[in-house]
Amino acid sequence: MVEAELPPQYTTASNDLRSDTFTTPTKEMIAAAMNASIGDAVYGEDVDTVKLEQHVAKLAGKEAGIFCVSGTLSNQIALRTHLYQPPYSILCDYRAHVYTHEAAGLAILSQAMVVPVIPSNGDYMTLEDIKSHYIPDDGDIHGAPTKVISLENTLHGIVYPLEELVRIKAWSMENGLKLHCDGARIWNAAAETGVPLKQFGEIFDSISICLSKSMGAPMGSILVGNTKFIKKCNHFRKQQGGGVRQSGMMARMALCNVDDDWKSKLLYSHKLAHSLADFCEKNGIPLESPADTNFVFIDLRKARMDPDVLVKKGLKYNVKLMGGRVSFHYQVTEQTLEKVKLAILETFEYAKQHPFDQNGPTQIYRSESTEIDIEGNAIKEIKTYKY
Repeated sequence: MVEAELPPQYTTASNDLRSDTFTTPTKEMIAAAMNASIGDAVYGEDVDTVKLEQHVAKLAGKEAGIFCVSGTLSNQIALRTHLYQPPYSILCDYRAHVYTHEAAGLAILSQAMVVPVIPSNGDYMTLEDIKSHYIPDDGDIHGAPTKVISLENTLHGIVYPLEELVRIKAWSMENGLKLHCDGARIWNAAAETGVPLKQFGEIFDSISICLSKSMGAPMGSILVGNTKFIKKCNHFRKQQGGGVRQSGMMARMALCNVDDDWKSKLLYSHKLAHSLADFCEKNGIPLESPADTNFVFIDLRKARMDPDVLVKKGLKYNVKLMGGRVSFHYQVTEQTLEKVKLAILETFEYAKQHPFDQNGPTQIYRSESTEIDIEGNAIKEIKTYKY
């Protein structure tokens, strides 16, 4: 039997811009975990898990919350709980995580048709976009009526305007539709705009609130909603294998960040992203989306930049990148910011002499290879950056 090769020991997230999930636990978080409660959370007997669920639910102005191991699980059980008798459909942005990055979960677990919408303004869906894609439950036996609208805040680093959310909420209520929020980075939206989580809670029937992305917890999301809804979500969480027994350690580590000055940490990461976005603009490097929060999306297709070259240029400056999505978090240093500027600018200049035409859709979570450098020389110490 051949033993699998272990990955290199991970030592720091200070130079890792692949995602804001790469933050590492602090000493305070590890110390907190050592004193966590040890009850069985599946039976609702773990004190720290219940404290975390109640605390986040209260912040969002909701009656109850449930701990989920990931945002994917949280989104999937929320949408499944909102749906009853098929056929039915879910309406969302064409870039939404629930549609593009959750392994066809809506089709498999909820038997739902998804109606993906390309925003007319290029950034976020408006009420008019929703109305033009809405499928009414009017007796037409050929369609799958819209039952849930799923919005993501933030999406591609873009903050959803509050006034647009209010318009969508009012129309959804008039038409008997449920409104779910994939709030993987709703903390970022709250920090950037000053809008409290409770105000978002007044708009959405359910919110998946991530504890890991940008916030720094090792894992987990809290799904919030009314008590009856969360009780049924617990049923689907169990069905999908998402129950965690002694989750107190994870809950305690998450509470360290939720109770900390998370706004300042997130705003620091936003400042770094804004600096990179300004740098790109000054150097004529096109962006896909406004850099409202902690993401900078380089328009690789428009710039004709090879994502593989970009990854290699990053490695040249000891910066980890993953395609044109540059993700900042509170553990990234200002030195890393300056290095990534050099890597991106060099890649942009390289593209002028070696323009790259991409075939097919952009693959956010992988580049083609890092086994050779841009001159074709083997890089023996680097295996791959495929995800």
